[in-house]
Amino acid sequence: MASKLPQLQTKLVQVSNLLAKNGNTYYKQMMEQNKGYIQEPPTIENCQTLAKQLFYTRLASIPSRYEAFWKELEGLKDVLKTTGELNVEKAGIIALFGVECFAWFWTGEVVGRGGTITGYYV
Repeated sequence: MASKLPQLQTKLVQVSNLLAKNGNTYYKQMMEQNKGYIQEPPTIENCQTLAKQLFYTRLASIPSRYEAFWKELEGLKDVLKTTGELNVEKAGIIALFGVECFAWFWTGEVVGRGGTITGYYV
């Protein structure tokens, strides 16, 4: 680990030099591109108002999401009732979907551990 410290320091110096050189330009370009999303004047009070609006808007969307959940559940119940119509193609699609969900979950776990399979840094 101690042998990698000079390499890390060198990389940090390179990144800080790059940010010092191009950071302001990138910031100005990003702000110009996203000008339509900026609330004028950009004050703390406006930020707090927007945060409250977001929170209560999400709360207001709960009933529609609740209804959508029950519709999906009813659809699942209908599929389970007609399991006699389940053929190899539908079973394969269901299995493929399950494997894909597991793969995304596993990928998230690997990324969460720092991008290593074992979870330990080498």
